[in-house]
Amino acid sequence: MEVVVGRIAKAHGIRGELAVDVRTDSPEQRFAIGSVLSTRLRDGSTRELTVAAARTHSGRLLVRFEQVLTRDVAETLRGALLLADTGDLPPTGDPDEFYDHELEGLRAELADGSLVGTVGEVLHSPGGELLSLEREGGTVLVPFVRAIVPVVDVAGGRVVLDPPEGLLDMS
Repeated sequence: MEVVVGRIAKAHGIRGELAVDVRTDSPEQRFAIGSVLSTRLRDGSTRELTVAAARTHSGRLLVRFEQVLTRDVAETLRGALLLADTGDLPPTGDPDEFYDHELEGLRAELADGSLVGTVGEVLHSPGGELLSLEREGGTVLVPFVRAIVPVVDVAGGRVVLDPPEGLLDMS
């Protein structure tokens, strides 16, 4: 299984360097020189890219890949997702930290066991993480904070919600 570790935002400069929005807690490991990442392009095709260099710049990671030598080639990668194998991920070491792929697909239920929906994905926003819950009739975004999601039971396949009034209303 693969997990997203970054998204290519845009080309940077004229030598094929790319600005990457990082989606991993260990960019120094994922984007180390010589690392090979699977890349899913916007058209759905995939290719492998080997990291030649990486450095931080203005809140983003600038990465140069061995296979991308010009700005024109870099432009074709805009919006591509950079993927790593979940088997290569180190344990989080913190019982309150989870990888996105561990949460996706879990049942979301209330404390009384009533089903709310299924975690479709984890969204990362400047204000924090949100769980996108797939419900009958649509999607609801729930802040992924202990006050609202007091229980995460990956082994049991569920998250328990304690939502404030109105949070789960779909209008």
